[in-house]
Amino acid sequence: MSNLKHFCGIAGIYSTEPVNIPEKLFYILYALQHRGQESAGIAYRRHNRLTSYKDIGMVYNVLSHYLKENHPSNLGIGHVRYSTHGASKIENAQPIVVTCNKGEIALAHNGNISNSRELQKKLVEEGSIFQSTTDTELILHLLARSRKKDFYEALVEVLNIIEGAYSITMLHNEALLAIRDPLGFRPLFMGIKNPGMKDQSVLFASETCALDMFEPEEIREVKPGEIVTVDKDGIHSITFAESPTRKQCIFELIYFARPDSKLFGYTVHTIRKKMGECLYFADKRANDTPGDMVVPVPDSGNNAAQGYANISGIPFEQGLTRNHYTGRTFIQPTKSMREFGVKMKLHPVRDAIDGKRLIVVDDSLVRGTTSKTLVKLLRDSGAKEIHLRLSSPEIKYPCFFGIDIPTREELISNRLTPPEIAKEIGADSVKFLSLEDLKRCVSNPENFCFACFDGNYPVDVKDPEGKEKS
Repeated sequence: MSNLKHFCGIAGIYSTEPVNIPEKLFYILYALQHRGQESAGIAYRRHNRLTSYKDIGMVYNVLSHYLKENHPSNLGIGHVRYSTHGASKIENAQPIVVTCNKGEIALAHNGNISNSRELQKKLVEEGSIFQSTTDTELILHLLARSRKKDFYEALVEVLNIIEGAYSITMLHNEALLAIRDPLGFRPLFMGIKNPGMKDQSVLFASETCALDMFEPEEIREVKPGEIVTVDKDGIHSITFAESPTRKQCIFELIYFARPDSKLFGYTVHTIRKKMGECLYFADKRANDTPGDMVVPVPDSGNNAAQGYANISGIPFEQGLTRNHYTGRTFIQPTKSMREFGVKMKLHPVRDAIDGKRLIVVDDSLVRGTTSKTLVKLLRDSGAKEIHLRLSSPEIKYPCFFGIDIPTREELISNRLTPPEIAKEIGADSVKFLSLEDLKRCVSNPENFCFACFDGNYPVDVKDPEGKEKS
């Protein structure tokens, strides 16, 4: 039910022996499709130069022709995108490929540069020309303009200028680089297949689920503040910045990551079930177990609903079916289009829910418009009562680190209390997981960012009350 957009997914491969790099990137990006469905692209080195292909659309539609062709190469990167900064158009698709005074560079970025507006303004005043509206291009401008002659010295200088969230895969001449910001907002993992062998491959991806299919013998996260370089001489690592704490995005665990991934030391499926359990215990503490059936909003509510049902003993029922072929296509700008989109994406199973008191479990509530439509669909299908439970706290602040959260004025939790929200959307009750309970779901809450819930941003932002849009 969430209208939050994912950020992006990134990939990278280095093979000591030439292989069909575009094909392997296709498989990684296909596994990361949930992180971005607006555009897809790859860049790889062939015939001593960088070549790239990208377009608007899903991975299969954009890149499937590489499954029928052989493009031998040793290294490449890939990207799937949602527009958290910059409009959805071909100019903003990634990877971005340039030739400059630092060599040939291709770059794929997941996150948001929180000080991009002021940096870009300064560059434009000094004569820079931007071809896109993404903050990713800013990194390349700063890199090219650095007076440092050595590439790595220039890169470290740039990384210490930009602020916010960035996990990056990059090609520089004959090398593959993977970079993660000092606070570790966005996940990034490295896997090694056949380590030390003649045919060793080093793979990078935003989530472990995209590496699992290759069965790498070793998997580790790229550490916050780390640059990993893979080239003909092997794997090298440097630390460009150190932070005493991490500020990992908690919404990765709540909603964005695939359930079969392991992120930030947690199995996503398990942690979401725990959030569902906490929702039940909150109801129990209030002497409120309001339903006789637990129904998830697929797919984002599945794991939390399982947790609620398992711990409560209340039967779990797939009372809603999802059309998996709509993707995010029907999340449209007008109210009527969004309402129709919900009907296209979700449909009640009338025989399962008719006459039942439903505990409907989902991940979050943003504007409330799609929830209102969904509640009406359930009512029209015979639901006796509808009690909505959200496995996240109330979202009250925009995100500046890679999630497309609307302005504060658009967020329903800034206008209405939970009882008022229930009345607004037509539910019998609405309850959120408390911030305190959410923090209890992880063993190291000090290492997570909760800014969209409490407004405590880990780095300075220019407009904490609203959301600047490009």
